[in-house]
Amino acid sequence: MARKPVRAAIGDVWLNCQVCRGDLFRARDVMLNSIGLEFFKMAWADETARGLICQHCGYVHLFVNKNIKLYRTHT
Repeated sequence: MARKPVRAAIGDVWLNCQVCRGDLFRARDVMLNSIGLEFFKMAWADETARGLICQHCGYVHLFVNKNIKLYRTHT
């Protein structure tokens, strides 16, 4: 099942795709695994990022900024 598209902003700055300038994304959390924690079987302790996948071209943007806000669209 496809996730509903969202628009995203940090503060009052709306985000656009770096490749195609699109403004609709699919959002998901992404683990930022490190070799050290993988080696010790502690990958669960790695940091996560917010992944925004452009609905138009598929480019994946990663954000560790926790202030990113997602807004549902009516499409």
